Order: sequence, then structure tokens, then C-alpha cells
Amino acid sequence: MCGIFCAHNHPDVHGFKPQALQLAKAIRHRGPDWSGNVISNNTILTHERLSIVGIDSGAQPLTSEDETLILGVNGEIYNHRVIRKSFGDKYKFKTHSDCEVILYLYAEKDIEAPKFLDGMFSFVLYDSKKDRIIAARDPIGITSFYQGWNSSQPETVYFASELKCLHPICDNIISFPPGHIYDSATGKTTRYFQPSWWNASPVPEKPLDLKLIRSALEKSVRKRLMAEVPYGVLLSGGLDSSLIASIAVRETRAGSNLSGHDNSQNGMDNLVGIDDEGYLKTVSKFAKLHSFSIGLPGSPDGVAAQKVADFLGTEHHTYTFTIQEGLDALRDVIYHLETYDVTTIRASTPMYLLSRKIKAHGVKMVLSGEGSDEIFGGYLYFHAAPNKSEFHQETIRRVKNLHLADCLRANKSTSAWGLEARVPFLDKEFLEVAMAFDPEEKLIRKDRIEKWVLRAAFDTSSEPEKEPYLPKDILWRQKEQFSDGVGYGWIDALKDTAARVVSDEEFKNRGNLWAEDTPDTKEAYWYRQMFDEQFPKQCASTVMRWTPTWSEQTDPSGRAISTHVAKYEHV
Repeated sequence: MCGIFCAHNHPDVHGFKPQALQLAKAIRHRGPDWSGNVISNNTILTHERLSIVGIDSGAQPLTSEDETLILGVNGEIYNHRVIRKSFGDKYKFKTHSDCEVILYLYAEKDIEAPKFLDGMFSFVLYDSKKDRIIAARDPIGITSFYQGWNSSQPETVYFASELKCLHPICDNIISFPPGHIYDSATGKTTRYFQPSWWNASPVPEKPLDLKLIRSALEKSVRKRLMAEVPYGVLLSGGLDSSLIASIAVRETRAGSNLSGHDNSQNGMDNLVGIDDEGYLKTVSKFAKLHSFSIGLPGSPDGVAAQKVADFLGTEHHTYTFTIQEGLDALRDVIYHLETYDVTTIRASTPMYLLSRKIKAHGVKMVLSGEGSDEIFGGYLYFHAAPNKSEFHQETIRRVKNLHLADCLRANKSTSAWGLEARVPFLDKEFLEVAMAFDPEEKLIRKDRIEKWVLRAAFDTSSEPEKEPYLPKDILWRQKEQFSDGVGYGWIDALKDTAARVVSDEEFKNRGNLWAEDTPDTKEAYWYRQMFDEQFPKQCASTVMRWTPTWSEQTDPSGRAISTHVAKYEHV
């Protein structure tokens, strides 16, 4: 991931530049490889770069051939070669960056440009001829992005990848809505992403096609192997990450076979990527796929992850953390996450610790399994869905809010250490397939475990000629939320510690401190307290706290759901 900071229509942009560079520095962890900035008219655009594609020539901000368009991007455009080819010889590209195509898509399509992008992105583009800023965010909000204003300078608009760039200068900040584009020419923010599944009604009636589910996810993983740096996979041992790892192993192996030769040297080999027609291409990777997991000693996920790694033949790295190490990291985790949501903080802390370990291996990109539970109703509270219509409505709501929850966690936990997380389940083509069939098939029944559809799609037991994707007991393993799976003692310790550090009197007085979004547990109080110590009040409006639907419980842990089957001893 990279980092963007931009101020448009600033009354003294040259005088503001030193402060702008300091604000941009606050997100250098997102882009430790290079820093760049451009001033044009009354606009300054800065960029902190993490180089994944176009390493030698992709420094940003990018500019058009005539220097009139200036662009800063955080993310990856997977179909950039296809877009380049569609232009023919009309434009002269300066770099090999996947992001440069946005300049000329804007020249061709104006604010329709994001509709043609396949990837995860936030970008700011300045048109100096028109003195016009446009800004956009990917359809689901995989990349973090914020917009802000200062009431003393109402004509100036600011954009940044994280809140920490904006709160020193903005008294009004919003989380930029996913799938939208802002245009300074009109002052409007409009939704460009309009998939068939966006509205809950009518409920889809299309028949389920398991092979289509399988092929769509395989294609999604294949796209995300576009890289010029070594990459790995996050492997919790749960269904979602295990499937992503399995597909990545197959695609990588297929790419090596297609290359027709072996260029192994210094532990490196060929990696499958995507060429300008959407086919396989070779770039660099480790000779063996690396997988990574973390948990308390003996955690449920750690045991399962090792089993998957042995089955797939990955170079597996298992890390453990102590409860005290997790507690010690909490303040830093909240600083990087910029949230006080309980379930996000619980799950992000192990991910944050693991990301630091991964970066030490020289890995700069990882595949991760976020989004599957929202799409297929994998959380255990979905057992209580009263009918398929409400089940479908809840999956849509959860996908729409991913930018405030699991996408935020994956993006910021990894970006804290200059690592990029890619999420194949949130590919817009895959979403179109996975959200379009009759949700009756997704309902959890006596004869169907949660995410039955996904499990069945990759169950090859009736296809003896096909190599199994996963061991059967992993493919059909019951859901563990990440914060549970790393070891049940982690959540217990968080609750116990919060009970000690937050007195009964303080907790009783919580309504006077927070009249809105009042914490309902001591753990929530503790996190909100740490958040407020690091972020002013204008940041709180960007946070969404989550609790399950169809349930009266306040604890978001899957273990608190009555349907959870305790298959593991507590640690």
C-alpha cells in the first residue's frame, strides 16, 4: 500500500508545503520506498510509495505527457495492461506503473474513469488546465481513504489515506465512500459502482453454479499475483485463507509450467502474473510459496494452518505471541487502525504483530481471505437468520460496510509495516457471481454448515481425476473468528484487563463522556479511551462499532454465539 495526502484550492499552497510534507510523513509507514510531491496552481499532492509494480519507474505523483494531469494513487490496477493496449499508440506512457493508465482513462472517460478499473485503489487526480480535482475509491473500500475540510477555509478540500494526516488541519472529516467519485467542478460525490446485487430487492432467483463459483475465485486469485516482488499468503487455517493459499499454489505452479523454463537463482523463480491480454505472465517470486500464521501457543488456527501448509507444500512460518505482547501493542494498534471498534481491534492485534514478522522476510505483498464471511454469511450469527430475504439483506449490508471493519483491519494492520494485503474474495467479478444466485442456497440448516456453497464448490470428492484443494477436515471445518482462532485466551485477557483498568465508577459515568456511540462494555470503554487520547473528536464520526444482527449479545466474538461448537480446549 501507498499513502496519499492532498490539499486542493489552498489559499497559500507554497507556504503550506512544509506542513503538508510533515502531514504526509505521518503515513510514511504505508510507503517506505520513496516520497514525492507536486505543486500546481493552488493544489499540492504528495505520495508515499510502496513499490510493487513498475519498481524502477513508477514513482509518484505521476504526470501526463504534457504535464497537465497529476495523479497520486494508493493501490493496484489489475487490468492495467488491457487498458494500455486499448489506447493503441495514442498516449506515450512514461513508466511501467499499473496506475499510470488512470491519467488517460480520465482524458478519455472523465469521471466515468473508475468504472473501467479492476483493482483496489484510492486516487486523487488534478487537472491543472481546468483547476479541477477528482478523487475516487475502489468499489468495496479495500484501500483506506478520507476527505476533510476546515471551517476557517471552507473552499479548501483535503484528501488522505489515513486520519492522522487530516485531523491536525481539519475539523470535519469523513470516510470517503467506496465506489464513489468526487468532482470539485460540481462539489458532488456520486456513486459510480452500480452492481446488480447492490439492492436487497428483488431477492435473486438464479440457480447456483458451483463450478462458476470455483472458476471465478481462481480467476480472482490469478489477477492478484501481479507483482514484481516476492509475495506470500496469510494462512490462519480457516476455510477462506486456506482456499486462497491452495489456489495461489496451483496458479504459481501453472505459471512456472507455462514459462517453459526455470530461472531459479538465489531462491527466486518465476511467478504467474497477467499480461496485456489477461493471460499468464512470469515475474519474480520465491521458489516456494511462503505462508504465514500467528497465534498463542497451541491455538486452534495455528494447528490447522500447519496442517494446510503441509498439505499444500508451502514454506510455512508459524509465529506465536504472548498475551502481554498483545496487550503492549494495543495503543499502537489503535493508532494505526484509527478505530475503537472492539472486534476490529481484537482481530487486528495479531495481524499487526504478524505483519512485522512478514516484512522481515522481504515479502511486500500478501494474499488474505477477507470478505468471504460477509458474502456467504459465514459468521455464526447467520444461523439465526429468519429467512433467505433477511439473510441476503444482511450479506449486502455487511459487504457495504467492509471498509469500516475487515477491510480497514487488513489494510491498516499490514500497511503499518509497509506490507500490502490483497483480498481475492472482494474482486468485483467474483462478487457479481457470488451475490447473484438464490440465497436459499446460503442458508445454514441442519444439513448445511455455514458457507456450504463455498465448501461445496471446492469439494472435489466427486471428481476423482481432480487434485483436492484442501484436506476434507479443513474444507469442512467450522468457522472460527480470527480473534478467537488465534487462541481463546486472547479475548479473555482483553476482557479481564479492561475490567481491571476501567473502574465501576468510570464505566457508570460513560454516558457523560460519550453521549453518542456510548461504550456498552468495559473493553469498549478502554479502547475508546485509548482512541480519544490519540485522535480528536472529529475523527470519531468515521468509526462504526459492530454487533451481530438477530442477537441481543454485545460481545462480537463468534465464541459468544450459542451455536458455536467448542471443539478446542481453551488456552
